[in-house]
Amino acid sequence: MSTRTPWWIRVPVLFFLIFGLMEYFIDSGDKPAIIEYPITQFFMLLVLMILIAIELILGSIENIMFQTLSAEGKEKYLAAKNKKFEWTWAKNVMSKLTRSRSIEKEGEIILDHNYDGIRELDNVLPPWWVYLFYGTMIFAVIYLVRFHIVGDYDQKLEYEQEVAAAQLAIDEYKKTAKDLVDVNTVEFLSDASDLSAGEKIFQGNCVACHMADGGGGIGPNLTDEYWILGGGIKNVFHTISEGGRDGKGMIAWKQSLKPAEIAQVASYVLTLGGTTPANPKEAQGDLWVDPNAPQQPEGTESETPPVEQVSDSTTVAMD
Repeated sequence: MSTRTPWWIRVPVLFFLIFGLMEYFIDSGDKPAIIEYPITQFFMLLVLMILIAIELILGSIENIMFQTLSAEGKEKYLAAKNKKFEWTWAKNVMSKLTRSRSIEKEGEIILDHNYDGIRELDNVLPPWWVYLFYGTMIFAVIYLVRFHIVGDYDQKLEYEQEVAAAQLAIDEYKKTAKDLVDVNTVEFLSDASDLSAGEKIFQGNCVACHMADGGGGIGPNLTDEYWILGGGIKNVFHTISEGGRDGKGMIAWKQSLKPAEIAQVASYVLTLGGTTPANPKEAQGDLWVDPNAPQQPEGTESETPPVEQVSDSTTVAMD
């Protein structure tokens, strides 16, 4: 009944093997089965008790059979049971990798050199070291041919490729991370959900100064084409975020609103352009001409000469 593996290894191995099979075959979604289904905890406790009981039974059987043996048989059994297991194959592999002489045979390779009683052995280099050295030479030849003869990519090109790949990953991440938007990356949001969210923010924060229809009150009219600090999504975003003119403009809303929310309300403000408010306030500022708008064909003149604009933001004066 002697076994090579002790019980304190057999029991945990069998226990976790059964546990792994249970988790594999029971579909419990994202959670482990032992958490999703409490009955499995009772099952694993039962498995542990059965494994311990089997070990106790096997130990009892082994003891009973040992008592039935003769004195000579008991001696042989104990000798076999106490014999230590040796990893013969591992010793052979280590011997081949090192090729070192045993202490008993060191006298065969000792040299005549004697330094204050210190003698030198003529051991061969360890094969693992020799093979590693050969490997470095092969690598050096391949590296020389690839990068200095054939002219493959160098460190500078590799760095540029890594930076470009990282920038693509950042750009892809920014598409879904709306709160990373700033005045340089903001774009007009045309989705109905964004405009609806922007309208709610406008109605909750801006109507006191600009009226619900954007016609203007304390703040300027948002429905005409005239802007004090410049129109367009970037200027409007900047004005809402940083505030209007010192001493007379609206406060900076970047402390109260997230960048994504500022982009939403800025987009909604731009949709008010061209609408007809009930009591529109007199136009303030300069006529805004979008520098990115399509240019008129040659030979035609604009009715209103373009005016140089201030690349600040829209004065959406909000309290």
